[in-house]
Amino acid sequence: MKNKFLCLSAAMMLVMVSCKEDKSTDSTESGAIAAKYEGTPMSDEWDAEIDGIVSKMTLEEKIGLLHGYSMFTNEGVEHLGIPEVHMADGPLGIREELERMSWAPLHLETDYATYYPAGGGLSATWNPEMAHTFGKSIGEEARAREKDVLLAPAFNIIRTPLGGRTFEYMTEDPFLNKSLVVPYVVGVQENNVAACIKHYAANNQETNRGTVDVLMDERTLREIYLPAFHDAVTKANAYSVMGAYNRFRGDYLCENPYMLQNILRDEWGFKGIVISDWDAVHSTKKALEAGTDLEMGTNKPSFEEFYFAKPLLAEVKAGKVSEAEVDKHAKRILKLLYNLKAMGKKEGRAKGSIATEAHFKDAYSIASESIILLKNSESLLPLNTNGLKSVAVIGANADKKHAQGGFGAGVKTKHEITPLAALKAKLPKSVTINYAEGYKTEFKPKKEMKFGDVTQEAKETVNDLDPKMLAEAVEAAKKSDVAILVVGANRDYETEASDRTDLTLPFGQQALISAVTKANPKTIVVFVAGSPYDLNQVEKENSTIVWNWYNGSESGNALVDVLLGNVNPSGKLPWTMPKRIEDSPAHATKSFPGGATEEYKEGILVGYRWFDTKNVAPLYPFGYGLSYTTFDFANAKTDKKEYGNDDTIKVTVEVKNTGKKDGKEVVQLYASKAESKVQRAAKELKGFNKVAVKSGSSQKVTIEVPVKELAYYNVASKKWVVEPGTYTFKLGNSSRDIKAEVSVTVK
Repeated sequence: MKNKFLCLSAAMMLVMVSCKEDKSTDSTESGAIAAKYEGTPMSDEWDAEIDGIVSKMTLEEKIGLLHGYSMFTNEGVEHLGIPEVHMADGPLGIREELERMSWAPLHLETDYATYYPAGGGLSATWNPEMAHTFGKSIGEEARAREKDVLLAPAFNIIRTPLGGRTFEYMTEDPFLNKSLVVPYVVGVQENNVAACIKHYAANNQETNRGTVDVLMDERTLREIYLPAFHDAVTKANAYSVMGAYNRFRGDYLCENPYMLQNILRDEWGFKGIVISDWDAVHSTKKALEAGTDLEMGTNKPSFEEFYFAKPLLAEVKAGKVSEAEVDKHAKRILKLLYNLKAMGKKEGRAKGSIATEAHFKDAYSIASESIILLKNSESLLPLNTNGLKSVAVIGANADKKHAQGGFGAGVKTKHEITPLAALKAKLPKSVTINYAEGYKTEFKPKKEMKFGDVTQEAKETVNDLDPKMLAEAVEAAKKSDVAILVVGANRDYETEASDRTDLTLPFGQQALISAVTKANPKTIVVFVAGSPYDLNQVEKENSTIVWNWYNGSESGNALVDVLLGNVNPSGKLPWTMPKRIEDSPAHATKSFPGGATEEYKEGILVGYRWFDTKNVAPLYPFGYGLSYTTFDFANAKTDKKEYGNDDTIKVTVEVKNTGKKDGKEVVQLYASKAESKVQRAAKELKGFNKVAVKSGSSQKVTIEVPVKELAYYNVASKKWVVEPGTYTFKLGNSSRDIKAEVSVTVK
């Protein structure tokens, strides 16, 4: 199957993408797209049956439901027909099967899975339909492996470019986050698999993540860090939530009554279960009564020593915790199992499928829409193969696979196409490929290392280029018509449990890029990475820059189809690329990485909000991405001039493709309000729509903005308030490239 899919012709690939384009052309209203994705609420219909089952359980059996009994399950009760809850990591695909009592893999032949694009790549599509495709596809794989809970998606706000999990998380913007998270969760749960949304909440750094106490004002919490969680619970109806490692205002997140009870259950009406991150529980009574339901992965000699195991049994027998409290959490576990059809009427539960050609196509579709053209000033792209005799392919990432690596969960897959393999398959046979590795991705041990500190997993990079490898790369570039440099990072360098120390390109790559470009000015620089880097010199010296991601099983095919012009790039940055780390808000305010506490001094001015409000020029702005064609915006207008609180504003604009290629553009709508009584960012994303437009044609795009989306959180009244007055909607294709404006009055 691998070879069959690799050898699909460019024409077949183009047909597949064209079908996607035609579909999105038909749907031009962002509000209509959003309305398609409403999750099924958790049902109460089995509550009486659940009460009866719990009444038959011993205290020990009920407690067994509430803690890990293997690495990824709790304990079932066989004589009552209660199965274990089976969980699986899944940010990049379904993790391979492990031994029950250890992290050692079982080395099976039945657990190969599809490797999906990381969260950064999915976010760069700016396409809710792709998010739904992702969720549905990975949900099918989870069911094929008989999982009940997928420990994904992870979508904490990207607060610092140095975050170790930036590649995995979504975006720096709460609106874009929630617009992608909702269809993702709905897609997963359509397969009778619970999505476990994570990490709740304010888990925005890996440095001291297990102990740091995050402090921020209430408005910042509500407007920036909670919206995606709110919509995942109230709109997508996520069935499970993962409590984060860090503290928030003094209490660990897994024993934080304000976050787990007051907000999650009382305000949002959450009916599912709260699962702790692995080793994130630090107490028995406090964590249980605060709202954690299932304790997983605690670092104890045995599962029976978890806080919710023998210690909980002892506290109930001592009268410190009531048995009614235990019953409450046990019933939540059973409600989850009934709603997933793991108990009760099991007919019709999804069977799923895994590592199929259909799923590889899903991965391809997402990857092909995520690739970002950062620069193309000499029009080297799309690559013209007419008369092309030779291509230098340089860089370790040209032939490196990224499904595994780093501290976090990877994917065991038989199918991962590298850029080099795709170039060999897709370039004309008459073209000679001169490959040179160029650099080594080497690390050396650090003398001192503290888990979770700002390190590279007890390693630091070797940044000295091997002279022989450099010479081979330069020689390959000199003797080739064009050079394709595939550089960037990898999943050992960008990894859970470690934030990066700076924005420097690792492994001596800047010197390699400069040398190759000097040897051959026709050099295309492709970055494979998930986080911002210092690209100032590359931007200055190079005419052609492409940004790829850890982009799944079909990454190489998607990238090469973009390079050859079979796919017109349409990806947009989901975060801001700064010129200097000091320009980013958490660093400009000197509030990262903190120590025992981390105060979010930038408040609501996260990401582009800071850059645009403070007039700090980024290297590449939020929402930025070029195309092989050009687009004009015209005739922007609203359906009315005045609106009330319960109204929905309809903003329309005509998008014309003024170039020679069919393409997709992301129309981005940012809201601004002058003379506000409260602090506001210069602009805030409040709507977007990705639309396919044929060359020479125009497409009318409608973006719906509920007036309530314009509200700010009033701390004094504890309510969302829409301030009356004039609002300006700025329409563009990045936060800095505004092409049209319209104003409305809110009464």
